[in-house]
Order: sequence, then structure tokens, then C-alpha cells
Amino acid sequence: MKKNHISILLAGTVLLLGACASGPKTTTLLEQVRMDHAQAQGNPKVATYAALEMQSATEALAKANAAAKERESLETVDKLAYLTKQKIALANEVASRKSSEAEIAGSAAVRDQVRLDQRTQEANQARMKAEEAERAAQAARDAAAAATQQKNQAQANESEAQRLAAEALARNQQLEAQLAELSAKKTERGLIITLGDVLFSVDQARLNADGVRMVQRLATVLQQNPKRSVLIEGHTDSTGSTQHNQELSERRSMAVRDALLELGVPRGQIAVRGYGEAYPVAANDTAMNRQMNRRVEIVLSDERGVITPR
Repeated sequence: MKKNHISILLAGTVLLLGACASGPKTTTLLEQVRMDHAQAQGNPKVATYAALEMQSATEALAKANAAAKERESLETVDKLAYLTKQKIALANEVASRKSSEAEIAGSAAVRDQVRLDQRTQEANQARMKAEEAERAAQAARDAAAAATQQKNQAQANESEAQRLAAEALARNQQLEAQLAELSAKKTERGLIITLGDVLFSVDQARLNADGVRMVQRLATVLQQNPKRSVLIEGHTDSTGSTQHNQELSERRSMAVRDALLELGVPRGQIAVRGYGEAYPVAANDTAMNRQMNRRVEIVLSDERGVITPR
């Protein structure tokens, strides 16, 4: 019975040894390399910056695993594992170095971009200042041009005013000389030219030759001074009826008007009135005084065409 038990134990030991002999070999170094390889594969820096080195390490690990599976010697397995370990270390080192270089390059790019942005901002500020200076300079040039234009305009206005004043003075001097020839008198109503009875036919409303010459001179005055107008007022003495005197005064004033119209004076410059014996300038007690009352008075307006009414 005891002999059979020993036989069974020996058989089990042989089977166990056989099973161990058929399984793959491994070493502590190989196990460590496998973990290092897995860790490197999970590192994104390695995948990004050391893909070729990691591929070489993976191929080396495959050879080590194959040697272990083929139950090559432990020394061979460890040599292959050690080679794999070196390649993994190289992959990690390359990944670390290239990652640092990328970070440095990125930092340099950031610094360059910051400097570029700063220079761009400075350039924009300089451009804005230059544009503002140009606008200010243009505004100054415009103001200077406007001032020059205003000065020139003021000089032109002054010259024009002087010219107009000189022309007005010349016209006034000429008018005064013409009115002096017509024996015009200054009154409260303005300048008055009197056509006496001797310039008309006796008890008639027709101008004689001297009267026509007087009217011709008056027409010249009105044509040279179109802004002035005249009011022609006819007067008589008290001899005769009131109706006769009124009609005679009206006919005589209209005779002067018609003569002016024939000489080319516009109708708008002329107005007529007949007052008969209403406004004597002397008593009607002598022949001389009555002759003074028989008259036609021509009231000359001011430069605005205004005549002061009676």
C-alpha cells in the first residue's frame, strides 16, 4: 500500500515538472519592461513627439516576449528586455526633449506675437496721431484760406463801397449843378423847382419855348437819377372863379407831366396835383404878387423816392 502511494507522488511530480517545462519563461526585468512599455504607450507626449522611437521599442519588446515564449535562456531574455528598456527610455527622453522644445517655441511664438501686437498697436497709435496732426494742419490751412478769402472779400467790399461812394458823390455833385441851373430851393418838403407864370402862355396851360427848355433839363435830371421822382403841383392866383383856377392849375401841372413823358421819363416817376388858388406864396393884392402865385412847383423826392406831403 505504501509503495503505491510513493508511485503516485512521483508521477505527479513528473507531470508538474513537465507542465513547468512547457510554459513560457519570464524574468523580473522583462515584467518591469512590459510595465514601462505600457506606461510609455499611454503618454501622449511620446505618441506625439517620439512615435518612431516608440515603434522601435515595441518591436524590441516583441522580440523579448518571443524569446521568453520560445523558452530561450534567461540571459537571452534579459538581454532583449534590457535592449527594450533602453529604447523605451530613449522614446521617453526624445518625447520630453521635443515637448520642451515645442513649449519653448510656443512661448517664443507667444512672445513674438505679443511684441508684434505691441508694435502693431504702437504703429496704429502713431498713424492715428499722424492723421490727427494732418487734420489739425488741414484745419489750420482751411482757416488761413478762409481768413485770406474774408480779407480779400473785405478789401473788395471796401473798394466797391469806395467806388459806389465816389459814384454817389459824383452824381450828387452833378445833380447839385443841374438843380442850380433849375434854381431849385431847399425847403422842408425837399428840393423844389418853380416854373413861373412867364414860362406859360398867358392864361394857358401850354409851355412856351423857355418853359420847354426848363422841362428838358428836368427830364435829364430824372433820367440820370431813376430812383428819384417828382410831384408836379399847379397853382394860380385868386383872379377868376375857383373852378377856373382849379382847372387851370391841373392843366398846367399835366402839361409839364406830358412834356416829361414825351422826353422819355417813365410815368412811374411822375405825380401831378392841382391846387388852384389854395396855396398862395404872396398876397393877391398886386400884379407882381399875383404873378408869383401863378406857378407850377416841382417837388423832387429824396434818393428813396419819398416826397414829404403837404
